[in-house]
Amino acid sequence: MILAIDVGNTNIVIGGLSGEEIFFTARISTDKSKTADDYAAKLKNLLEIYHINCNRIEGSILSTVVPALATILSDAVEKIIGIRPLVVSSEMDTGVHLQMDNPKQTGADLLVDAAAVLHEYPQPTLFFDMGTATTVSAIDEHGDYIGGMIIAGAELSLEALSSGTAQLPHISMDAPEKMLGKNTIDCMKSGVIYGTAAMVDGIIQRAEEEMGQKLTVVATGGIAKAIVPHCKRSIICDSNLTLKGLRILYERNC
Repeated sequence: MILAIDVGNTNIVIGGLSGEEIFFTARISTDKSKTADDYAAKLKNLLEIYHINCNRIEGSILSTVVPALATILSDAVEKIIGIRPLVVSSEMDTGVHLQMDNPKQTGADLLVDAAAVLHEYPQPTLFFDMGTATTVSAIDEHGDYIGGMIIAGAELSLEALSSGTAQLPHISMDAPEKMLGKNTIDCMKSGVIYGTAAMVDGIIQRAEEEMGQKLTVVATGGIAKAIVPHCKRSIICDSNLTLKGLRILYERNC
């Protein structure tokens, strides 16, 4: 079994993987103030909750969009399993050919998702990772990563709306019964859910026009399941895409 860790701006996703089997997944909050010992304690508790003996873990891989936590979490993992994790970067063997101005600036999360998409789905592909930020990435028919977009995530937009206005409340992000709301809260919910879904549909249409091809579309990330059901276009929702990508990169580089 390997321990796969994906560090996002808001949450850290942790998975125990063996081959294509996922034994467990868990989420903890991303906190830059925590020490390696703090994270080691959290990891140890999670393994105990899921009845995973540390001796079963043969290695680990770590992807992070929070550079300050790379060393801290690497130290934490080493304290628990005695092995330092592989850390995803553009310099490792990803199998992803980056057609970018500066490949080294490509985020680790995008590399991981791209590795999974290349392995799991037919090309050309457009894939969305919906978290604190929503990233959009395109892979052409040759399997080359050709570019993408970075957009403020739905929850971040909703938080900005509440914080930046005098009378709009902080609310949960779930869909109202109808698109056209009849009260402030339903109007806000409709705006973030249906507004994001319409944006996703529009991006898919424009990407297909620019690339001149019909695209396989995949979505992952913490809020994908809240948005995808309200989209008009056909989208595959794969909540384990990032864990799959981490397993693939571990096997390529172990």
